[in-house]
Amino acid sequence: MSIITFTSDFGMKDYYVAAVKAKLYSLDANTQIVDISHSIEAFNIAQGSFVVKSVYQDFPVGTVHLVAVDAQSPNQKYIAVSLKGHYFVGADNGLLSLLSEQGPEEIIELDTHDPTTFTTKEILAPAAISLSQGTAIQKLGSLVSELERRLPRMLKTTRKQIVGHVVHVDHYGNLITNIDQSTFEHLQKGASFKLRFGREVATYLQQHYHEVEYGEVFLLFNSAGWLEIGINQGNAHELLGLGYDSPIMIQFERDSG
Repeated sequence: MSIITFTSDFGMKDYYVAAVKAKLYSLDANTQIVDISHSIEAFNIAQGSFVVKSVYQDFPVGTVHLVAVDAQSPNQKYIAVSLKGHYFVGADNGLLSLLSEQGPEEIIELDTHDPTTFTTKEILAPAAISLSQGTAIQKLGSLVSELERRLPRMLKTTRKQIVGHVVHVDHYGNLITNIDQSTFEHLQKGASFKLRFGREVATYLQQHYHEVEYGEVFLLFNSAGWLEIGINQGNAHELLGLGYDSPIMIQFERDSG
C-alpha cells in the first residue's frame, strides 16, 4: 500500500477536500493520505507545480501524488504519469510538465466514462487508489507520447548577474524565488554582490531566519535551496510590495582584470 498525497486549489472553506478523501477511503479504508496543500490559488498552475515539486521527492519511491489544480476545465484530459519512481494523477493542463526537466517515463490518458462535475472525486481518486494498490499504470488507460507542456520561469545568467523572479509567496508572506544556491555559488566565486528586490538593495545573506532583528529583512537560501526573502515576524509580500513574478536581480562586482 503506497502513500497518496493530495494537493488542490479547493481551499478549506467548502466540503470538496473531504469529499475526495471520503471517496479515497470508501475505495480503500486502509489508504494513507497526506495533504500537501489545499491553499493553492484558484487555477494557479505555476504555484501548484512549485509546491508539489518542492516536496514530492521527500516521500518514499512509489508514492502516488493526486494533484487537482485547475482540474475542471472544459474538454480536459486526465492523465497518470510515472516520474523518478513516483506516480502522479491530474489534469493534462501543463502542471505535471513543470515538475522536472526530465520527462515522465510513462504517460497514460485515463479512461473516462460519464461526464462529471467533480473529476477529482470521480476520475482522479479511483486512479490514485488503483496505483497505490499496485495496479500497473498501463492498465489505467491509453499510452500517449506527450503531455501538455508549459515553459517554466527560467533564470537569466551571465558572469556579472543573475535575474530571477518570485515564484511563490508562502503562508508567512515570505518571497521564494527561482534563484538556486548552486547557481549563485557557481557564479559568485568569492565576488561581492548586490541583491536588488523592489526598491531595496542588500549586500549580504543570512544563514537563519532569526539572524536579523524583529521587523528587519532577511535573505537566505532555504532548506530546498531557493533564495528566500522575508521579514522577521513580518509579511514581506505586503510590506515590500512584491509578489508572484516580481523580478529579483543579483549583480556581482568583479575586478575588471
